[in-house]
Amino acid sequence: MAQHAAENPARLGPVKREETWQRLGKETFDLVVIGGGVVGAGTALDAATRGLRVALVEARDLASGTSSRSSKLFHGGLRYLEQLEFGLVREALRERELMLTTIAPHLVKPVSFLYPLTHRVWERPYTAAGLLMYDTMGGARSVPGQKHLTRAGALRMVPALKRSALIGGIRYYDAQSDDARHTMTVARTAAHYGAVVRTSTQVVGFLREADRVSGVRVRDVEDGRETEISAAAVINCTGVWTDELQRLSGGRGRFRVRASKGVHIVVPRDRIVSESGMILRTEKSVLFVIPWRNHWIVGTTDTDWNLDLAHPAATKHDIDYLLEHVNTVLATPLTHDDIEGVYAGLRPLLAGESEETSKLSREHAVARVAPGLVAIAGGKYTTYRVMAADAVDAAAVDLPGRSQPSITDKVPLLGADGYHALVNQADHLAAEHGLHPYRVRHLLDRYGSLVHEVLASAEGRPELLKPIEHAPDYLGVEVVYAASHEGALHLEDVLARRTRISIEYAHRGVECATQVATLVGEVLGWSPETVKREIEVYRARVEAERKSQSQPSDEAADALRSAAPEARAGIVEPVS
Repeated sequence: MAQHAAENPARLGPVKREETWQRLGKETFDLVVIGGGVVGAGTALDAATRGLRVALVEARDLASGTSSRSSKLFHGGLRYLEQLEFGLVREALRERELMLTTIAPHLVKPVSFLYPLTHRVWERPYTAAGLLMYDTMGGARSVPGQKHLTRAGALRMVPALKRSALIGGIRYYDAQSDDARHTMTVARTAAHYGAVVRTSTQVVGFLREADRVSGVRVRDVEDGRETEISAAAVINCTGVWTDELQRLSGGRGRFRVRASKGVHIVVPRDRIVSESGMILRTEKSVLFVIPWRNHWIVGTTDTDWNLDLAHPAATKHDIDYLLEHVNTVLATPLTHDDIEGVYAGLRPLLAGESEETSKLSREHAVARVAPGLVAIAGGKYTTYRVMAADAVDAAAVDLPGRSQPSITDKVPLLGADGYHALVNQADHLAAEHGLHPYRVRHLLDRYGSLVHEVLASAEGRPELLKPIEHAPDYLGVEVVYAASHEGALHLEDVLARRTRISIEYAHRGVECATQVATLVGEVLGWSPETVKREIEVYRARVEAERKSQSQPSDEAADALRSAAPEARAGIVEPVS
């Protein structure tokens, strides 16, 4: 397909944004994908690499919902073995292997977990048998197998544990990724293969020809313009908004989606002395303690949520639950003062018979809910690629001509090609740009072989290679690149998703907001008034989140959080 941009088609910057608006209104597409989370981005990539003409529209930002607020793991789901969900585990482990080896080795990394044993006689053989299945179900392995430890061995690996908290342990491996960065890279890879990708573009209506859906009406929430997009089929990949979009289309859904809230807290690395992550049993589910650069992520909760879908709020009760459960095993307890960041996300679960959300299915469902309209929901982050392939397969009946099979198991994401060689050359690259080799390795694990493009953005501006004041894990050039290439349109997009400053620093991005907004404004052409407004809106968001996290109930927390101003003021909520 002819590229409409002379420049890099995966460069989601301000020039591309206007061009994509024109294309949406003028061209006829095979597929329109609604939703810029990992399933929507994956569906756009799947369709584009099959040779289909595809447009992806997202009302807010890429990964702005569930896909930036997960446990950040690519994992088989050890607890699904106990529920005898062997097919789900096998599928997820195969995906984990593909991510580590072929699709995204720069973004997805092995991570070790200690499973503390607390019962004598039966627990070690029972758990070992489960982990043996876990180790072998995924086919070829790029992570080490399980290792059995005595109590002394486990305490050497995790000195932070109370001696009384375990009688021994088993170490096993999974994989982790920065979910928001991974989702954004999937979307950029789709654009690289010809997909038209546009954020801040909200579906406000469906087009019909006779009895079939023939496209969507969209609004640019930044400036209020509207246009119509014609397509042979539309795929609803909106996660917890699935039912809302279904109502907007005027049809009845084949399945219902329930939102389950999962809350995570982020604490400094030195608060838990350990060489490994941990997985701990709770009365209802499991609790993860996950290494995250200079931090630990502790999560998650699992409770029903029936309030604002865009901004789920963590309560004091949620945070107390996490602290209480992790402190049962820690020799030095964590306190509220240790917490640097908190985030809450909503899992889109397929509504089952049971009232307990942790029992609802994590398997996905796909249905052709009307001629020209397919919906997909459920599943888990790890299996996004399989979900995407199923969604495109389901839409094939509405497409002209014969559809090609999915090939995304062979398509590396942008930045994967050449990554391993660059890791070996990190010292040379560091010397060339006057950076510390540690810094270059950090950049490689965020951008892979796109690191050259990132560093080129600092040509003639050496100050961009300096760390951001008050957020020294990131360089100024990364902020510029987020706006010029990665589709960031607001300060919140950069602080919460292109970087993870909003959860990695106790100030949650407030102290570096002015510097970051100024850099973004240079790229996007913001006036001084716009820079000021972006900073005010972001600060109001952080203040509302902090206040909500001291509230006792979901209702009280939601009232405070949803009162904060929207970065995208033109969004219509709800759309139906």
